[in-house]
Amino acid sequence: MNQQSERPVRSLARRKSLLLASVFAVGMAGVLAGEAVISNPTPANAQIVQAQNLSKDNNLARSQPSQDQIGFADIVETVKPAVVSVRVKTARETSSFDGQMPGFFRDLPEGHPLRRFFEEYGQQGEDGSKGRGPNRPRQFGQAQGSGFFISADGYVVTNNHVVKDAEEVELVTDSGDTFDAKVVGTDPQTDLALLKVDKGNDFPFVSLSGDVPRIGDWVVAIGNPFGLGGTVTAGIVSARGRDLGSGPYDDFLQIDAAVNRGNSGGPTFNLKGEVVGVNTAIYSQSGGNVGIAFAVPSNVVASVVDSLRENGSVTRGWLGVGIQPVEKDMAEAIGLDGTDGALVAEVHSNTPAAKAGIKNQDVILSLNGQKVADPRELTRMVGTLKPGVDAELKVWRDGAERDITVELGKRPDDVANLGSDSKGGAKEPEKAKPSSLGDLGIELERSEDGKGVAVASIGEESSLADKLRVGDIILDVSGKAVSEPGDVSAAIESAKKDNARFVTFRVKTGDNARYVAIPVKKG
Repeated sequence: MNQQSERPVRSLARRKSLLLASVFAVGMAGVLAGEAVISNPTPANAQIVQAQNLSKDNNLARSQPSQDQIGFADIVETVKPAVVSVRVKTARETSSFDGQMPGFFRDLPEGHPLRRFFEEYGQQGEDGSKGRGPNRPRQFGQAQGSGFFISADGYVVTNNHVVKDAEEVELVTDSGDTFDAKVVGTDPQTDLALLKVDKGNDFPFVSLSGDVPRIGDWVVAIGNPFGLGGTVTAGIVSARGRDLGSGPYDDFLQIDAAVNRGNSGGPTFNLKGEVVGVNTAIYSQSGGNVGIAFAVPSNVVASVVDSLRENGSVTRGWLGVGIQPVEKDMAEAIGLDGTDGALVAEVHSNTPAAKAGIKNQDVILSLNGQKVADPRELTRMVGTLKPGVDAELKVWRDGAERDITVELGKRPDDVANLGSDSKGGAKEPEKAKPSSLGDLGIELERSEDGKGVAVASIGEESSLADKLRVGDIILDVSGKAVSEPGDVSAAIESAKKDNARFVTFRVKTGDNARYVAIPVKKG
């Protein structure tokens, strides 16, 4: 059964423009290449490359510049032998009526006797069994993607979604040779996987680049689009640091080389023949190439591959905090110059951060001497460190910088259900009428569990309409816990007397806490 499935990348509607809210199509078994006509692709000031002959160790990423060669042919000829097609056989359970139930039965409601009858007895299996009985044979699906050798002894990099749930993996080289491969390990967080061919120790391979390419640099992509086999396209790096919303460690290169299904896991090269990225996703409304593709950068690949080769999995350092960007109003409210850093909105219970004394409303400015630009960068920086190592943080608290040492923990599989260090009363209070904060255009009431104050209503003309929503729980105001509407009013009045322009609300929406700066004085 031949088919190519797709893994859709999460919609970016939450954070991106309407344009980027369109469908992301990611080849479940590959994404890249396609047809590209390149006329005079190399501008006068671009680096011109002539490939070097293969070295004795078969490392293909050693090409030298030439002044008389225009185009990418030499570089492609040099690195193409290291690129492979990845064929995956996956087992999947299929019901007896998948895609085959007659329309009449499909229109019946769930649980209808006739629908149940068809499900149980509707289609006979190859062995004479019917329905979903225990004797029904498993059915298999086929998926195809791309990959590339990174060592002479047979290690191959590809995407996690290419080999996910693989029963068998087969590699096909550029020369047509086939090899069975095993999955050494996968990392769903970065969508990378490491394979190993045990037969042979003299495979042609390529190296990962140690440098991050610049926006505008030429790149060459090679892969297996639509199962056609080795296909080459070229383009430039369009952007860096793209966040697709697919995970906490998103840091994609965006390239405009033609990319289609079937190329997931394939390499993108710089003009030195070094791999600068692993092609992972495409932006497309149709599933075909539109000149926007995304690749995991080589520095991330190198770190993940080392862990997979050593342990078969990736373990990442972890602080145990909820963080958010520092907005301009928030920076002014806490006396911070600039908006760089990561604002701690919640310190989870019994975590490295809690043990080290990190507090809500701290702003993490640097990690091990490296400046933190925003929450995403902090997450990636911490994720590159190993559990158990000490991380030196510089934080902003109460108008001054201070240093804190944190022994990092291991990131748990489920971080969504972690508790908070915030304390509140356990006794359910009596209901009271909402209290109005007329100046702000909101009404507050006691929360049902006594932990904070609930936003009961927000006036249409309220200045807080874009900051709060009905049902939000205000946990503290300017660092002081609140449990009654009067506590909020008193904190605001105190801030006004101190001529403060803002107070800070720590607000819980659903399971997530965040800070908002609330203006209390005009000026």
